[in-house]
Amino acid sequence: MATTLDVSRAELALVVMYLNKAEARDKLCRAIQYGSKFLSGGQPGTAQNVDKSTSLARKVFRLFKFVNDLHGLISPVPKGTPLPLVLLGKSKNALLSTFLFLDQIVWLGRSGIYKNKERAELLGRISLFCWMGSSVCTTLVEIGEIGRLSSSMKKIEKGLKNGNKYQDDEYRAKLKKSNERSLALIKAAMDIVVAAGLLQLAPKKITPRVTGAFGFITSAISCYQLLPTRPKIKTP
Repeated sequence: MATTLDVSRAELALVVMYLNKAEARDKLCRAIQYGSKFLSGGQPGTAQNVDKSTSLARKVFRLFKFVNDLHGLISPVPKGTPLPLVLLGKSKNALLSTFLFLDQIVWLGRSGIYKNKERAELLGRISLFCWMGSSVCTTLVEIGEIGRLSSSMKKIEKGLKNGNKYQDDEYRAKLKKSNERSLALIKAAMDIVVAAGLLQLAPKKITPRVTGAFGFITSAISCYQLLPTRPKIKTP
């Protein structure tokens, strides 16, 4: 039987494991960034300073991260994936990789290393359009994949006839994947609004406060998605 100390150690180990991930630290900083944007509402002050400084700090976490999506771009796709979903997935990889690459130049500009500020700002705007495009692609991919999972789950239900579908391992696995993709769909759709807000495409409707709120929610979703699986511990 595990003692309270054993449980505490296990929980603390999970926290350490979580914080050791650069991606997790980036998403936590993202939550702080957009939470500050929501609080500031675009007005000068402490909250806006935190928003800007955290935004700059996050760019360091993303140095050379474009390689991940570049690798995804050239990697083979699972067999049986429909061509439209393949094209959308590869487009997402290409756009996200471009966004992360250009984001490095933006960081160089804001750090004072790259002296051409006008060019850096232009590249920053282009990078945000790339991120917005990747979010659109992700949204469409998730919709397609959820549809495929739904069809597959219906076939399993027909095969079970009068059996309890929730006791079937394959059905439960597909249901879990469907729930995960539904959460990813919500996040991607909300990130489109965040990108539109940062680009000021509809400044009257998507205000800094709205951008901050949506950004904070998608950051919280990302933090949740990165949570490690808890080991089963027998307690007295």
